[in-house]
Amino acid sequence: MRSRILNAVLATVLLVALLLGVPLAYTAWLFVEDTARRDLQERLDRMADEVIAQVGTDGLVVGGLDTSSLRLLVPEGGRVVVVYPTPEDQAARIDIGVPVVEAPLAESLSLGTAGSLRLDMPSEAMRTQQRQVLAAVSFLVLLSVAVGAVVSVATARRLADPLRDVARRAARLTKGDFRPDPRRHGIPELDRVSDVLDAATVEIAGRLQREHALVGDVSHQLRSRLTAVRLRLDELSTYDDPAVVEEAEAAMAQVDRLTVAIEELVRQSRNSGSELRTEVSVVGELTGVVADWRGPYNEAGRELLLRGDPALRSSVTGSRLREAVAVLVDNALVHGGGTCTVSVRQVETRGDATLCVEVTDEGDGVSDELAPHIFDRGFSGGGSTGVGLALARALTEADGGRLELQRRRPALFAMFLGANRDRTAAGYDGLREPR
Repeated sequence: MRSRILNAVLATVLLVALLLGVPLAYTAWLFVEDTARRDLQERLDRMADEVIAQVGTDGLVVGGLDTSSLRLLVPEGGRVVVVYPTPEDQAARIDIGVPVVEAPLAESLSLGTAGSLRLDMPSEAMRTQQRQVLAAVSFLVLLSVAVGAVVSVATARRLADPLRDVARRAARLTKGDFRPDPRRHGIPELDRVSDVLDAATVEIAGRLQREHALVGDVSHQLRSRLTAVRLRLDELSTYDDPAVVEEAEAAMAQVDRLTVAIEELVRQSRNSGSELRTEVSVVGELTGVVADWRGPYNEAGRELLLRGDPALRSSVTGSRLREAVAVLVDNALVHGGGTCTVSVRQVETRGDATLCVEVTDEGDGVSDELAPHIFDRGFSGGGSTGVGLALARALTEADGGRLELQRRRPALFAMFLGANRDRTAAGYDGLREPR
């Protein structure tokens, strides 16, 4: 940020210096020469007056030209050539000053019938003065650039440091640090952002505290109810009918899994995702999910399949993975048709190995109107709550993955997870991420 601001201000200063300095230097150069030429013209005018004063009524200079006053007007190192009429010669000439002028700066003046004047002077003095003026202009331009550089450095520091500070505060906010920061920078816009961040930290901290309290209360009530259900199922397990006992034991297993899931979700709500991730076999984690949902699929006259190599592993939170895939399988059961297939494979995404969990069915798919909003919380095209797919995406992103609708007809949901860096896994098929 600081370098960009500094470069922008310096570029502006240099551009302005060039746009103003070059014309100023050229104008100063011409001004010195014009001043020198005006001085020569003034000298010629005064010489002309002296010559005309010596011309008689007949328009001739009789008895020779008096040059004493003319010599006083000749600049040092210069020469004047006077052409005037005499009774003997209509173009008599007289040279006053040095015989030869090196690199002369010359001006001439016609006197009509009274003759003409030509004044030469060395141009070295004028060139020296021009170089001095050019040096002065260059110094001023360099001084302005230096001042601009100092101002740009101060401005860059003045803007970049507060912006970095605000960015650090925002980063701390994303990491769960909700402490207000009383520091302000004297810049109204940035101070306003700081005020908003302080208000946001207080609001977010309060909401999280309320949500944690609510999660604790709900989990406590659910565990209490599940405990009561388990006690009733324990009583059924002593029943004389073996079929009743078998169903009671299956129900108790489901209650136990639900209890474990609730405890894991509560723990996840109080810890960061990285603390709970472990490297697991994705197919192994999904085997239980598919087994739990085969019953409802069989009752609907449909088939649920799981495909993939158990050697494919990913660093994820097992409960989040199971819950997200369960949402997708449930969505395929309610809104899809035909066989539902859950497949796990390894793909290439921008040169990195990634695991792709795909859930697809043979139904009509997702309509074009519903597709852009299918992951929006509360939005549903089938009369449901509209929470499931939003929850599945949130659970996937909490583990650093992403969930996308890869195909609309028939529906294909793809969940991308970080894969084990060992590319020699048996399940690697060298495919690239589907688009």
